[in-house]
Amino acid sequence: MKKSMICALPVVLMLGAGSVLATALPDKAQEKSAESQAVQTQVDQTSADKAASQREKITKEAVAAIEQTQKALQALNDGKTDDALKALEAATGKLELILARDPKLALVPVNVDMVTYDLFASVDTVKAAIKEAKDLLDDGKVQDARRLMSNLASEVVISTTSIPLATYPDAIKAISPLLDKGETEKAKLALQAALNTLVVTAEVVPLPLLRSQHMLAAAEVLAEKEKRSEEDNQKLDNLLKAADEELKLAEVLGYGSKKDFAPLHEQIGKIKDKASGGKSGKGWFDELKSALKNLF
Repeated sequence: MKKSMICALPVVLMLGAGSVLATALPDKAQEKSAESQAVQTQVDQTSADKAASQREKITKEAVAAIEQTQKALQALNDGKTDDALKALEAATGKLELILARDPKLALVPVNVDMVTYDLFASVDTVKAAIKEAKDLLDDGKVQDARRLMSNLASEVVISTTSIPLATYPDAIKAISPLLDKGETEKAKLALQAALNTLVVTAEVVPLPLLRSQHMLAAAEVLAEKEKRSEEDNQKLDNLLKAADEELKLAEVLGYGSKKDFAPLHEQIGKIKDKASGGKSGKGWFDELKSALKNLF
């Protein structure tokens, strides 16, 4: 296992307005709005920062403990019991060091992966796909519906693999007595079982919400600007519309309920009214930003 790994794998999912069956996706994705493309670098950076924040929790002792456990298992497979015992002793020492630092620690990360699923489709296209999936289910075509629905995600998934300190150290300590009794096969099974107890937790970051957040941040700067030009006014309007569209996409994809999103749409409408005629002001976005933050 690598000391720390972040695998950024963009998966582009495409749905066309004319054909929503998972087995007949179009060759070209529907284009993102100019506003969406403009904030993409910020979106990517925010996702990377979240993964990096998790990676910072990885300790060399935790990684070494896993490496030594794997080394012990390999040594047993090679018939090298003494080498296995040395590796188990090293793993135990690393785990004891971690617990000595923080006896209440439940999980200690050893690896972080990041995968991005980006959906290039409009709200109407997604709605059509959902309707098609429902029709397929009604017709008993469960697998066709499953394949179609599996495409309906727009998110970054940050997966963290951790050692469960409540069970893993004791499991490792229990191996040596088995080897002392000559029960090598039982020791192998116990080692593999210990490695299988590693805990994987996932943080899901909806991309439409993240894009909307960055769009609204840019819109807020413009809304506070006095004596905006016509170009500024148009840009502000476009940002608010694009942010609202991203929220609609997040809603139809199920990253919250209608009750969650209703006040967000309402707040954007109020901001549009306040900014009409080139008017400017501060604090207009406070309630909206707070409500959006709660959805993450």
